[in-house]
Amino acid sequence: CAYLCRSMRRMKRMKDKSLPLKKGETIDLQISGMTHGGDGVGRFRGLAVFVPGTVPGDTILAEVVDLKRNYARGRLLEITGCSPGRCEPECANFSTCGGCRLQHVDYTEQLKLKTGLVRDSLARIAGLHEAAVHATLGMNQPWHYRNKAHFQVEERDGKFKLGFYEEGSHKLTAFFNDSLHSGCLLVARELNGLASVIENLLNKHGGPAEKTGMQSPFFRHIVLRRAFDTGEVMAVLVTGSRKWLQEKAFVRDLMSLQPDLTSLVRSINDGPAGVVLGRENRVLAGQKYITDKLGDLTFRISPSSFYQVNPEQTLVLYRKALEYASLTGVETVVDAYCGIGTIALFLAGYAKKVHGVEAVSGAVKDARSNALLNKIDNVEFLTGEVEKLLPNLAAGGFNPDLVVLDPPRRGCARETLDAVVEMRTPRVVYVSCNPGTLARDIGYLTEKGYSLKEVQPVDMFPWTTHVECIIMMTNSGLKGK
Repeated sequence: CAYLCRSMRRMKRMKDKSLPLKKGETIDLQISGMTHGGDGVGRFRGLAVFVPGTVPGDTILAEVVDLKRNYARGRLLEITGCSPGRCEPECANFSTCGGCRLQHVDYTEQLKLKTGLVRDSLARIAGLHEAAVHATLGMNQPWHYRNKAHFQVEERDGKFKLGFYEEGSHKLTAFFNDSLHSGCLLVARELNGLASVIENLLNKHGGPAEKTGMQSPFFRHIVLRRAFDTGEVMAVLVTGSRKWLQEKAFVRDLMSLQPDLTSLVRSINDGPAGVVLGRENRVLAGQKYITDKLGDLTFRISPSSFYQVNPEQTLVLYRKALEYASLTGVETVVDAYCGIGTIALFLAGYAKKVHGVEAVSGAVKDARSNALLNKIDNVEFLTGEVEKLLPNLAAGGFNPDLVVLDPPRRGCARETLDAVVEMRTPRVVYVSCNPGTLARDIGYLTEKGYSLKEVQPVDMFPWTTHVECIIMMTNSGLKGK
């Protein structure tokens, strides 16, 4: 065992000697690309070096801070030559917050980079080097687009602060300290203003809470939502279960200062820190939901509802989904991972029948309510895990004309994709917020006989590294099923 350990150490030293860099070394670097995480990447004597805060086209001085066998990580020391795609970040918190990894990149350049990242994923992961990837669809005004904000609450030096945890830490970036920190530039202005009012009122009425043996913080999160079409606003205060002795005073003052607040909810959560909302929601004022419109449809949004955070680009995305669906009114459609039914209801007016499948029972309840609200009767919503329900439908001989896949970031389970194939579905529309898992799943479907026709990236999240994609696949051999 001792001999083996010595041999491994000797081999490691030999490998380290073969590397063209040393930790702590300062190097000149030309940045030629960008990773999916937003780091610039260049090559030094053939070794990839990743450097945060850089832009393709930059020439820089960097310090090597981490060294692996196949790559290195660097720290930006100096920009010796600026890329034409570089710009000055708008936010004073840019260097610490981590939420907007691309604020130093000109918006037009961001769109080009995101298109390239999608092309790269499809080529590298799925082997689709000639995929028809269109230019990313961006926004005319890419600021203050978020209709939802989730602020952490922290008690610091006897005062409550609202903000976001800095990337990779539990250190809070406060947003309402002074005129330089008046909110997040991605969040709707109305929600920033409401958050500032809530922070002030927490410092006025935030305590005391009933004394118990529990040591966890009483105030945990503030979740704010705004319906962009109707202007209705919801505030959710996530707290522990203890009695809040000044709750009524807080509610009175908040409603006095914000009389247009549609819904004020207290969500009770004594669970793990990683879980935001609790299982019990108490309406403190107003109603338990807000209402928004998307195109001609109306949606009720409860505290736990999933609803796209960028309403302007959501409409762009859904209209593209409708185009790719190519419905004529006689088709049967499956909307997998349907959430509160937004895509299913959007397609229902153009199809014979739509079946929505969703694992979250609360979302299915909202979806059914939204169908009734819009007087749509050709949609059926099923509660259950997609990877279990779809194979059951396939085993029963169900053959839809179209399957829409809109999975979470982890993508589709293999059982889901196999069910699509077994159901002999001639057309697939896939909506994804993760180009990597999208490429993996598309690659699998191409192996099963499907052809990738078009890929349309949509910039749902300007100034971040995220990009939404919608793709169309067909299997011409299944048209006459």
